[in-house]
Amino acid sequence: MTEALQIGNRKIAASELISLLASYQMLPQLQRELIVDEAIEQSSRSADVAINLTPEEVAQAKQQFYAEKQLKNEEDIQAWMARQGLSYEQLEAVTTRKLKIEKFKQATWGNKLEAYFFQSKSKLDKVIYSLLRTQDVGIAQELYFRIQAKENSFADLAREYSLGPEAQTGGLVGPVELNALHPVMVQMLSSSQPGQILPPTRIAEWFVILRLEKFIPAQLDEGMKARLLNELFEAWLQEQQKQMMSARLEQAATQTHEDVEKPLT
Repeated sequence: MTEALQIGNRKIAASELISLLASYQMLPQLQRELIVDEAIEQSSRSADVAINLTPEEVAQAKQQFYAEKQLKNEEDIQAWMARQGLSYEQLEAVTTRKLKIEKFKQATWGNKLEAYFFQSKSKLDKVIYSLLRTQDVGIAQELYFRIQAKENSFADLAREYSLGPEAQTGGLVGPVELNALHPVMVQMLSSSQPGQILPPTRIAEWFVILRLEKFIPAQLDEGMKARLLNELFEAWLQEQQKQMMSARLEQAATQTHEDVEKPLT
């Protein structure tokens, strides 16, 4: 038995590590990190992609990492390294990894952001709207006509009759992205004008009355760019993990078939 590490009084063999990682549900995370590291390594060797860091970037990454971990001096750093079981050689890899990942994202998908943004824009646009919902179609119709006739304000009726949390705000909801709303509400709000009262419509168990207050188009600013980069990165990573799982299942099935076909001796 080859000992891999010791934690407390327990000595853990190398052959046990995979089983332990799986039992503690840590294997997918390990797989994820290995996929990322391999991709960064391959990109660093590519003539078309630069993932290498300058000395200034390394120093800045270290200082940012120390600030995030609240490591104020060398004693704090050494104590943290001891808790994590890291050497000084490993420390630089840890402190610069986040920056390398960001560079990998930018190098891989940075030139695709604009196209992806316009492809996704209809879901990223935001709205502020007023909502009144009830489970009684008769009440919904009556309230709609009272709002239309200006007998009562939307806000007052929402506070009194609406059965969701929007009652606390006089029916006002948002800003909220369209992709967070029910598809029927998206269609209704997207095709209406600010101030337009939309008649009661059945959505699931509710009869809802809507009024668009404001439409807020999504902008491809720095925050949006970072978000979309993360979305593309996560989609790629999930696909890589899916492919690895499929390959592993196929390999297991092949091995099982070969075992069945083996002649008895």
